[in-house]
Order: sequence, then structure tokens, then C-alpha cells
Amino acid sequence: MPYWNAILDFFTAPGGKEMPFLILIYKAGGTLLMTGLCWLIVKKLLSTLEKRREAVRIFTITTEMIELVRKALFYLLLLVTLNILIRLLQLKAVEPPLYAIFIILLAGPVKSALIILLSALERHLASRTETKADDILFDLLNKFAGVILYSIAIVLSLDMLGINVMPFVAGAGVLGVAVGFAAKDTLSNLIAGILLIIDRPFEVGDRIEVWSAPTGSATWGDVIDVGLRATRIKTTDNIVIIIPNNQIMMRDIVNYTTITTTIRVRINIGVGYGTDIEHAKQLITDVAMEADWVLRDPAPKVVVRNFGESSVDLQLRVWIANARRRMDTISHVTDRVHSVFTREGIEIPYPKRDIQVVTSAAQPPDQRAEPPMN
Repeated sequence: MPYWNAILDFFTAPGGKEMPFLILIYKAGGTLLMTGLCWLIVKKLLSTLEKRREAVRIFTITTEMIELVRKALFYLLLLVTLNILIRLLQLKAVEPPLYAIFIILLAGPVKSALIILLSALERHLASRTETKADDILFDLLNKFAGVILYSIAIVLSLDMLGINVMPFVAGAGVLGVAVGFAAKDTLSNLIAGILLIIDRPFEVGDRIEVWSAPTGSATWGDVIDVGLRATRIKTTDNIVIIIPNNQIMMRDIVNYTTITTTIRVRINIGVGYGTDIEHAKQLITDVAMEADWVLRDPAPKVVVRNFGESSVDLQLRVWIANARRRMDTISHVTDRVHSVFTREGIEIPYPKRDIQVVTSAAQPPDQRAEPPMN
């Protein structure tokens, strides 16, 4: 700060008690000339750097970085020039508005620098992690960086102008409470979205159950986006369902791929009571082994679950490497077991009811009583 004051005094100090008009014009013209010369030098240096940026091995220089430096240096030279001219012309009252305007103007380059920094961190850090929560976090920071920086810049500018910002802060607090009551559902979704990002019950690409799917459509799908307000899930019918985050936080989440894509599929099959159970088990196991996506280790297994009213209830348990082929497994086994059982003469029973109609013997008609004689 002392060096800056010395430079300003050098340019603005009068030669005597009062600065002659010609000296004032001379210093003002010299200031503008030096500013223009400095700007030409800066532009030349930045243009040279842009042409030879590939030769710089220390860090990657992008066009956005060069444009950011150019804009920041332009604002800095403009601020210095106007500050010198204001002191030359003794316009002290113009300084606070000037500084307030430049604070808001500098928020733009600062925002651009922050976004470039976040992008660099996202490329070098987020890409090395397996989870996608950090990708979502960087996306949120990119979205809200401008709002936060410009809010700070406006508060600093008002303070530079001598305006007390505390009434505005208090009013904003009251307004925030009113808006909070009016938009409680939206705020609930925002809070739930933040909790989803922190807790991570699922990530983009996971396959989960969808309880709000349309009737008759697929009830599970892949998470394609986790936003602050809602989560988007694309079902296997290629339908995108948008679910508010507060509803997700209140439900049980069934995630098929959060740990591994290997899952076990259970398929219920009934056979008649006169069936050779061991033979039926072997046939079901052979059918399951026909599918190349069914794991051989652990091997498919068939167990007897129950003795039903009209069937012996068997259950096939198979492990598959890809959870997304669960319905393919059920369809393949059901279709092939029906064909194999039909060929082998094994009955797939269904509920039966024997109805017996019992007709009772006809009763003689009742004798009507004769009316009494008067």
C-alpha cells in the first residue's frame, strides 16, 4: 500500500500551491498515454503467449485462461488510470462509486477463474474416483459459484458506498422465512437432494426399483441424473421417470448394482404330486445351464419350498453376472421348463375343484288345512 500511495503522489502531486492548468493537462495526458502503452504491451505479451502456449510445460494454458488474464489486466489498468485522474482533478466524491462499480466488474473474472479452477480439479481429482458423487458436487459448485460471488460483490459495493447492509440482511431473512413457508416442498426436495449426494444410496448408472412406474410398465431402471430437486430414472421400457427427492428419501431403495452386478434370481416352479422330484430338479437345472450368462460357480440349485394344495412347489436359484438380465433369466427358464416338462410328460398343475351336486328326494306337498266352518 505505501508503494501505491507513492506512485499516486508522483503523478498527482502539484508543483506549487496550486497545480497550473497546463501541468494538469500534461499529467493527465501522460497518464492516458502510459495506460495505452501498458495495454499494448500486455496485449502483445498475451498474444505471444497464446501462440506459444504449447511450448509451456509447467501447466496447460487454455484460451479461457488467456482471455481471463486479459480481462483482469484491462480492469486493473482502467482502475489505476481512473484513480490517478480522479486525484488529479480532485474528485474525491467519485472514488466510492468507482470502487463499487469495479468490485462488481471484477466479480466476473473471479467467477471465471473459479470455474476454471473447479474444472481443473474435476479433471484431475473426480476422474480418479470410482463414485460419481464428486462429479455431482463439482456440478453444483459450478452452478452456484456465480450467485455466491456476485452476492458478495454486491454487499461489498454497498458497504463501499456507505450504505448499511444490515437492514437488507434482516429484510432478506424475513423474506427468506416467508419464501420458505411458501416453497416448503421445493426446499424439502433441495435438502433431500443434498442428503442423497452425501449419503449416496445410489449413483448415476445404478439400477434400482421404481415404485411409481406406470401400471403395466417396467418397475426398475437406471439412474441417469441426481439433481437437487429430483432424480431421473430411465426404465427398461425407455421411459424416463422424474421422482422428487423427498419422496425417494421416504421410501425403501432397492439397489441391484450398488456393490456388484452379480445377483441371485429365484424362480418358482410347481409340479404334480406324482412327479419324480429328483428328475424334475435335474431338468430344471439343465435348462438353467443353457443360458450362457448364468454362473457355473455357484451352480444353479433347485429346492423344495412347500407342499401346496395341488402341487409340490420347487424353486430354482441361479446366480447371474449381470443384474440387468434378471428378466431375461426368468423368461428363458419359464419358457424352456414348460417345453421340457411337456416333452417329458411332467404335469405343471393348476388349482382344481371337484363339485358334486346332491339332489334330495322330493317331499310330498303339504296338505292344505280346510277353512273352519262357521
